[in-house]
Amino acid sequence: MVELEDFHEDILRKAMHGLGIGKSEMASLIKVDQSQIENVLVGGVNEIIIAGMAEILGLSVPRMISSARKDWSPAPVEIQGMKRFNTPFGSMCVNSYLIWDSAIMKAWIFDTGTDAKPILDFLEIEKLSLDAIFLTHTHGDHIACLEEIRQKTLNPPVFVHELESISGAESIKEGFKQELGLLNLQALHTHGHSIGGTTYFVNGLANPLAIVGDALFAGSMGGGMVSYQDALLTNRDKIMTLSDETIVCPGHGPVTTIEGEKRHNPFFPEFIDT
Repeated sequence: MVELEDFHEDILRKAMHGLGIGKSEMASLIKVDQSQIENVLVGGVNEIIIAGMAEILGLSVPRMISSARKDWSPAPVEIQGMKRFNTPFGSMCVNSYLIWDSAIMKAWIFDTGTDAKPILDFLEIEKLSLDAIFLTHTHGDHIACLEEIRQKTLNPPVFVHELESISGAESIKEGFKQELGLLNLQALHTHGHSIGGTTYFVNGLANPLAIVGDALFAGSMGGGMVSYQDALLTNRDKIMTLSDETIVCPGHGPVTTIEGEKRHNPFFPEFIDT
């Protein structure tokens, strides 16, 4: 089991930073001592204060309380033709995903993470050839072993959004499409966390997949390192509008579904709380 990337303190910090609301201002807005805000932001659980902060920040109050109680995590997802690799990066871990068509024994990889060995071993064991590498964005944890994988898999093409172009990669933009046997994908520009953040929407397996990078996490989101408002907008317009059965493959934390995010993600209160 992979633990959730974010809990209530992380979600609140991201929203406060995105909206430019500091601890002192938040304390003033909900009329409590700043020390109580600080306690919540390091993991303390005071549901009254968490609810007040959520209301100020435009977050779903019931979902924030659920996050504080740690009473939800997405059920494990298994789908034939998709393999997740979870590799360490400092104190955290990062996901990469291999998707393949077993009829032609060719695969795509989405981000590389930090350790090439488990990916290369899996390709060898399953006798898969790597057709292409797709990058959701170019933050170091997501591409740490990119060159090693390229060199050891006969240098397949690498695709990345044109706003985050890197040496040796082919630049793409919104609407880019690719096919591999029965698989097909379309690129969606889901920026905000990074300037060229890209979601790859893939069809051809039992369920559609959205490989979202750090745009969205199970029960949270990557945060607006470039633009919080853009991150919220592109998530709402391009990811949360996908079909409920779409499997969401984030850059950190567990795999989830669109249905699960509609029910549990505090950043999207417009969906009915359950």
